Parts: sequence; C-alpha cells; structure tokens
Amino acid sequence: MSTPSSYVRRRNVLQWLAMGSLPAAGLLSACSENKLQFHSIDITGADYARDFSLTDHNGQLRNLKDFQGKVVVVFFGFTQCPDVCPTSMSELAQIKKTLGKDGDRLQGVFISLDPERDTPQVLKAYMANFDPTFLALRPELDKLPQLAKDFKIFYKKVEGKTPGSYTLDHSAGSYVFDPLGRVRLYSRYGSGAAGLASDVQLLLKS
Repeated sequence: MSTPSSYVRRRNVLQWLAMGSLPAAGLLSACSENKLQFHSIDITGADYARDFSLTDHNGQLRNLKDFQGKVVVVFFGFTQCPDVCPTSMSELAQIKKTLGKDGDRLQGVFISLDPERDTPQVLKAYMANFDPTFLALRPELDKLPQLAKDFKIFYKKVEGKTPGSYTLDHSAGSYVFDPLGRVRLYSRYGSGAAGLASDVQLLLKS
C-alpha cells in the first residue's frame, strides 16, 4: 500500500512531466544505454565487412584476429592512385602520430584493388611512404570480386592509352573495426583526420 509521501512524489513527477520541466536526463539515464557519438557513419552490427583472409606484403596470411586489442582502419585502393589513396593513408599516419602512445593500438590496413600491378614489393615500398607498421594486403585477382562484394566496395577499371596505363574508379572510404574485431564505422573520404582521430580514441576507450 502506498504511503502518503510516496503518493505525493508520484503526483509531483506526473505534474513535472505534464509541464515539461522534469529533469528527464537525471531520472531516465539509468534506463537507457549510453550510445557513443561518432563523426563517422556508425554501422555497428552490419552483416558485411566482417573479415578477410589475405596475404600481406611480407607474405604472411592476415585476418582481423591478428589485430585484437587494436582499432583497425581498412582502406581499399591502388598504389598508382593519384590523390584519394595517398591522401587517405597520409591522414591515417597523421592520426597515429596524434594518438601518442595509443598510436601503437592503431593498425592501418591497405587492401589493393589492383593486384595485377601491386606486387608485394610495390606494396611494401608504398606503405613505407606512410608508416612502417601499416600493412598492405593483396588479394588474388580471381577472388577480388567476391572480396569487394563482401565489403560493399565498388571498383571499375578505366582503360588508358596503353594496356598498362589503366586507372581505377573505386569507393573512397575506410572501414573501422574496434579492438574486438567488430566492424563499427565507415569513414567517408574527405571527412578529415580530426573526426576519425576522435572516433579512434572513443573506440580505444570503450
């Protein structure tokens, strides 16, 4: 049976709700889950971009479990890309530096969409331009279409004047995985290093 004091408290709550003056955040926060606010697109729980099994530029087979405990940023591109790819990788290298000691918990991964020209030697030299800890992965040419489908990546060869001078149109963005290997974010090209750096910090702390 309700006591007079409990009845008064309930009546006051109802009056505050009716007037819109109830400090709802204080009363209801315990009932709702705190959701992280990211700058990138939150794709937590997506049924794509789950994992990969690819050989890196050192000849070692890699998948996401190799990087547990780290935030992994995966970018699809090609080494002869004139602007988008080097800009994205440069920004990622910049982010790693801004993280200070936490930079060791950020893993950059570059997946080639041009395995015909991107040999392991070429990929290794390319990664050296950005950060020596970043890894480049090279899919087999016949398995590339399925990999692109699994990650919802668009790419298309654009023929040049000579057979080897083609270029590629491709998706320009990065997938971000949390330290447990779960895909969490999609960062669009041009979003800026500051926003992605903030998102990486949130994932490292969560």
